[in-house]
Parts: sequence; structure tokens; C-alpha cells
Amino acid sequence: MGNPGKKVLLTSNGDEISLNVAHHLASRGCRLVLMGNERTLKGAAEKIIESLNGVVVVEVVELDMEEEKEAVFDEAVDKAWKILGNLDAFVHCYAYEGKMQNHLQLPENEFKKIVQINFMAAWYLLKAVSKRMRDHKSGGSIVFLTSIIGAERGLYQGAAAYGSCSAGVQQLIRLSALESGKYQIRVNAIARGLHLDDEYPLSVGKERAKKLVHEANPLNRWLDVKNDLASTVIYLISDGSSFMTGTTIFVDGGQSIARPRMRSYM
Repeated sequence: MGNPGKKVLLTSNGDEISLNVAHHLASRGCRLVLMGNERTLKGAAEKIIESLNGVVVVEVVELDMEEEKEAVFDEAVDKAWKILGNLDAFVHCYAYEGKMQNHLQLPENEFKKIVQINFMAAWYLLKAVSKRMRDHKSGGSIVFLTSIIGAERGLYQGAAAYGSCSAGVQQLIRLSALESGKYQIRVNAIARGLHLDDEYPLSVGKERAKKLVHEANPLNRWLDVKNDLASTVIYLISDGSSFMTGTTIFVDGGQSIARPRMRSYM
């Protein structure tokens, strides 16, 4: 499914998932602005452009997701908007889980960092993008990449703060979709499954996680970061999903329904 000419703002911390999504979008003709650490993302943008023989536009806008002032997020979105002329879609991939640890031992500064990056930044960016789509009377699609730990299933120990933020974002997309629909702004989320380099599989041991994948997932594999998520993002920003809003799509291979409490078997 193509998205020729779509103007997309995508946040990234330089991870494989977000950069592969960016590459898939660019290969389908989208004009991109990557937002996050400028030094990290400039190199990533250059690689995407080079891999597609220089026929795509990928710009970078600096934004520190730990920033506490809403105005800083608004200014960054304004810069991206001016680069592209307007926005057809916003894809928020930036996340920070932190190391697996019991919530009773989680230091205050680490808790605040997790909440700031995973919920407050999402809140500020949603507002900044939505206001411009509303004022421009263009509508648009907003997509949040979240995790299965934010739902009532697919839970695992050691990530209470991150999981709570992910749950908050999934509720935020429902409520903001309810309020933004009159402006033709659609808001959806993707709850992704785990891949082998996520904190939880690493905490139980990568080799053990590989052996037990048949119990963790009906499809007998972990998430493929290169290919499993991009098609859903492409669909959600396309005109083909124009009647979808307020929805969280699970892309987890059935991981969240097979064993709701992962610690019970790993």
C-alpha cells in the first residue's frame, strides 16, 4: 500500500524499530522529518537517503524528550511543520523502558525519566501536532507505537512504570480520538510484541528466550524489527484507514493472548 507524497513527522531514539519504519515510509514516497537526537538521526537520515539512491527527502529536527517545558515540544513541531509545509501524519516511536527492576526499588529520578519520555512527551507532541492539523483544517493521522505491556494482557514483571505509561498512552489515543474526530484528525496506536533485544527477554536470558519462544508466541517467533510493524504504520497513515480512529492494533503474533503473565513460564 503506497503513501505517495505523504508528509510524515516520525520520532525516533535511533532504535532499529523506528528507523526501519522510517525506511519503509521513505521507500513508499513519503517525505519525512525525523525528530529526536539530531546527531544520532542525521546519520540515520543519510543512510536512508543513500539506500534509496537519493530520491527521497529526510530531514532532522532536534528534540530532547526529557525536556519538561511544553513550549520546547511546540517549537520543534513548528519547525518540522515549516520544513514540510504541513503534516499528513505523525508517528511517535520514541520510547524508553529502562532496566528491568522491581517497582519498589525504582529510584525517583528514573521513574520521572520514564514518565517524562513515555507519557509527557507523547502528551506534548499530540497537542502540538493536533493543534496545527486543526488550525490548518487539513485533518491527519496520528499513530503511537506502544507495547503489549500497556494492555490488560501480555504483562511481565520489572517494568511497572513503563507499562503504566504505555497504558496511559493507549487510553490517551481513545480519548483524544473522541475529541479530535470533528477536525478529521484520526488517532490510533499499535501495541507491539517483544523482540529478542527488548529488556525483558534480555533479563531472562537471550538463549532461554529463543528456546521458549514456542510457549511465548503462537507463531513461534519473536518480533521481527525490520518487517513486522511498518505495514501497520503504513496502513494507519494511509487513506485506506480513513474510518479508523481510537483503536489500538496488536502486532504481537498472539503473544499477548497465549500467556498473559510471562513470568509464569520464563
